[in-house]
Amino acid sequence: MVTNVTNFSRSGLYDWMAQRVSAVILAVYVLFLLGFILCNPGLGYAEWHALFSNNAMRIFSLLTLVALSVHAWVGMWTISTDYLTPMALGKWATGVRFLFQAACGVAMFAFFAWGVQIFWGN
Repeated sequence: MVTNVTNFSRSGLYDWMAQRVSAVILAVYVLFLLGFILCNPGLGYAEWHALFSNNAMRIFSLLTLVALSVHAWVGMWTISTDYLTPMALGKWATGVRFLFQAACGVAMFAFFAWGVQIFWGN
């Protein structure tokens, strides 16, 4: 069993459940946006602005950003622990894995903060 301080989850079952729940949230968001586009032909800036100015849509978008962050973290952590191993990288595996996970974490935080600024900024 892989145990690592950079795994923020409690267990494989927790990771599996987080991945599935976040995927459902992402799918619902995409389907909602597709439905909105299909139901509003000739969509312009005013309609988009009205949709994303609504606090319910902002909260839904924030929930989706959180789901995207969780989904990405579990996926990238799994990839790093499956493929950045001592068998593949030799004695450098732990350092490479840490740097990879740190870079993923910093990028995900930056994208999350940027998304919050887009959805909640003026």
